[in-house]
Amino acid sequence: MVKVQIIFLCKGFHLFNLQKLNLLCVYFKIQPIKLMLTGRLSLLFCNFAALNKSSLMGWNFDEPVSRKGTSCLKYDLAAEVFGKEDIIPLWVADMDFKTPDFILDKFRERIEHGVFGYTYRDDEYYQSIIDWMERRHQWKIKKEWILFTPGVVSALNFAILTFTGPGDSIIVQTPVYPPVFSSVSAHNRNLIINQLTNDNGRWKMDIDSFEASITGNTKMFILTSPHNPVGRVWSKEELGRIADICLKNNILILSDDIHCDLLLPGNRHTPIATLGDEIADLSITCTAPSKTFNVAGLSTSAIIIPNGEIRKKFKDMAKNLHVSNGNLFGSIALTEAFTNGDEWLDALMDYIADNMKFVSDFLADRIPEIVPSSLEATFLMWLDCRSLNLSDEGLKTLFVDKAGVGMNMGSNFGRGGEGFMRMNIGTQRAVIEKALTRIEKAVASLGK
Repeated sequence: MVKVQIIFLCKGFHLFNLQKLNLLCVYFKIQPIKLMLTGRLSLLFCNFAALNKSSLMGWNFDEPVSRKGTSCLKYDLAAEVFGKEDIIPLWVADMDFKTPDFILDKFRERIEHGVFGYTYRDDEYYQSIIDWMERRHQWKIKKEWILFTPGVVSALNFAILTFTGPGDSIIVQTPVYPPVFSSVSAHNRNLIINQLTNDNGRWKMDIDSFEASITGNTKMFILTSPHNPVGRVWSKEELGRIADICLKNNILILSDDIHCDLLLPGNRHTPIATLGDEIADLSITCTAPSKTFNVAGLSTSAIIIPNGEIRKKFKDMAKNLHVSNGNLFGSIALTEAFTNGDEWLDALMDYIADNMKFVSDFLADRIPEIVPSSLEATFLMWLDCRSLNLSDEGLKTLFVDKAGVGMNMGSNFGRGGEGFMRMNIGTQRAVIEKALTRIEKAVASLGK
């Protein structure tokens, strides 16, 4: 916490003012250090151990929340996935923090009404998305650009089915979230892999190889921005070079921006559609509040398509599959999140940044064989375990069998992921410390 000095000025010097000052000191955990009387003003100099925003607003990300017995994928299926009961689950990309109170309050209000019939997405819903995109990402969008899908992965599949045919080629950048490339293969499209390069822990696009990989039937590029699992926030320069290549070759850009709000301090996300009207006209941007506000179970995503012709085709596909209605509580969550979620999100990312530093320092000091990649966004750390010289099976034995920690195997993310593990740090710091201590012990046992 940062120490700052604050000064209270009071007219006169009497008991009432002292009581008010005392209450303020207790509430904000201030320690008075000096009292001066100057005529009719009393000055109270105080040391203020500045609480972070989450503490001041009553958000406690350190509060343990038991998710077992709630049909929770991460916890209730962990034993089935990892083959043992005593497992600390740091795999599925959702967080262990409670959904923000302002969203829960709206849920309670709606539940009290007691009727949950068919609903539609009203103007407030759309305006919340418009305002959020401009406020957080400096992107001015229009209501008619916004479509609904029950998830970003659903949107990827709808777009692949709508704008490509069997035998067409689609470029993806590995290592990447597995449904990105599995969505391509599942529909009998050709997968072109443009592998990212690792420059001392900071991953970069291999743009020359990207351009060289294009064939006559390359119809789509799936961009993951920010990138999962390597944690990069792509620069305007990188995005601009890729976009120019796509424009030149008439390749549709399908941008998965689901992590775009989860920016570590000092980073800024650039929606690729903001780089120019021509690029916007050849892009589909997929967003959602699900990762950001921990509401993935409500299946609500906003798909932004500026090009009217492309938008109509996409909308028709979703409508024909009867998946465009959505659900009431997903709409409520999105509206409230994008209307009132700024301060909560800023506090969350401060906590995630502290978690990242805790993990990085712990690894550097006590498990130097494991090196985290540079994290610019998301709550997912990409751990380089190659110095351990273990196979996939060896990594599984180390993390699961010996340490009792469940992470995602890097090899599951495609070419370039071998020897890495993905760690979810969207949880309480005490959980992270317990997991790292277990891993430290397991690594120390290697070779014994």
